[in-house]
Amino acid sequence: MRKFIYAFLLGGAALALFAAIYTTQARAAMQTIVTAAQVNGTWDSKYGTFKVWALGNQKLKVEFDGVYEYTSSAGPMANTGEGSGIALIEGNTAIFRPDGAEEECKITMKFTRGKLIVTQQSNCGFGLNVTADGTYRKTSSRKPKFDED
Repeated sequence: MRKFIYAFLLGGAALALFAAIYTTQARAAMQTIVTAAQVNGTWDSKYGTFKVWALGNQKLKVEFDGVYEYTSSAGPMANTGEGSGIALIEGNTAIFRPDGAEEECKITMKFTRGKLIVTQQSNCGFGLNVTADGTYRKTSSRKPKFDED
């Protein structure tokens, strides 16, 4: 009888472990995956532009140009900033840190329903009040002209 109880308990533990692994794999499979055609192109907002091109192997070439407009006693003014580099994408989310940016800089780019939602953590060296934060819409699917091209 004791052997039967141990076998029953071990079988239950194995079943629980299998269910946990299966659930984790099922969640990963359901993660939204975007294609190169969905991310490639130029994305614009009122305060900036992202140029994105898929390179393969979960890498994206990214260039950001941002602006912060304000009015001073001398009239309309603007601070600008830019950054470029390679982002790593997994599912529908890419992580980007421009070349030369501080280690704490982290820009998260989420491609969802025809929009690019961007959040920036820490200072990325773009200029006073210039940030990549925001929602961008795709304005072109053509290969962008990057500054270094």
